[in-house]
Amino acid sequence: MIAITIENLVKNFGEVTALNGISLRIEPGELFFLLGPSGCGKTTLLRNIAGFYIPDAGRILFGDEDVTRQPPHKRNTGMMFQSYALWPHMTVAKNVAFGLEERRVPAPEIRKRVRAALESVQMEDYAERKIAQLSGGQQQRVALARALVIRPRCLLLDEPLSNLDARLRLEMRTGIRRVCKENGLTAIYVTHDQKEALSISDRMAILEGGRIAQIGTPEQVYRRPNSQIVADFIGETNFLPGKILSIQGTQAVVGTAHGPFEGHLGDPLWKPSAGTDVVLSVRPESWILRDKAPSSNGIKGLIGESIYLGEVAQYRFAAQGLDLKILELNPHLSARTPGHDFFAVADPDDVVLLQP
Repeated sequence: MIAITIENLVKNFGEVTALNGISLRIEPGELFFLLGPSGCGKTTLLRNIAGFYIPDAGRILFGDEDVTRQPPHKRNTGMMFQSYALWPHMTVAKNVAFGLEERRVPAPEIRKRVRAALESVQMEDYAERKIAQLSGGQQQRVALARALVIRPRCLLLDEPLSNLDARLRLEMRTGIRRVCKENGLTAIYVTHDQKEALSISDRMAILEGGRIAQIGTPEQVYRRPNSQIVADFIGETNFLPGKILSIQGTQAVVGTAHGPFEGHLGDPLWKPSAGTDVVLSVRPESWILRDKAPSSNGIKGLIGESIYLGEVAQYRFAAQGLDLKILELNPHLSARTPGHDFFAVADPDDVVLLQP
């Protein structure tokens, strides 16, 4: 296991700055995700780490070794591409063995390591099949085995599940995490799928405009986004404008058009004061519908459209010109009469104050 350190990385493509001073440290054995909207720089960062791009400034360290200008084959990284990049004319075993043959590993050792790699992804029974005879999920496992067999210092994954259907993606999420942890790999994973990142990452970085917007565990980033960009990108949320009435540490009371709200600062480095304009972020599942008015943290309104999704119901909640999206677990729709007044109430711990 190795740590990967990125120091002030800059990468330009002509007049476009794709990476603008990126700095982060990925711990040994960590499964680290890079997320963000299209064009934010996440794939460019991964390709710099792999050695496919050379940065214009900054450093990349594998442990204590500076690999910034090393070619890809000298970095000993395992790479999984979105397209899998498998050889269709070769068998599964030959595809997995390819990297070892290029490294001139002795044949007995190749056979041993290919067998172990296929067993780790539960594909040992398919060793002699051609790639065209495999399903998408099976091809994904072969690509993972090929990346693992060279015993890489780290594993780099570029949207590896995007070509699979929803059910297979769910299955393979846990499979990739299991393999990474069993092999003690430091792994960097690029995806646009937020659920994928929330469900299996140790930590994640949200990129925006070639910069890091926030780094944290899935819970930290989801429950305490530090900006509107992060709150809106990771999951769904409702925004309410307001003005701080009082503040102590990271806890504040905010005046809104719908009454006072208590909440917490999303960015602990932000130092607002009473009178500062803010935006409140409240996740759809954080609202609780009640019949009685609370003293604070509540909005009076009417249920409009409701969509029943089995274990959850989605409501459109209209409140004095404000439309909220509310999710209710284990719904009882018969108790939610359209046109009847309700109060949508949020716990202060679920209310996040952000800069407008």
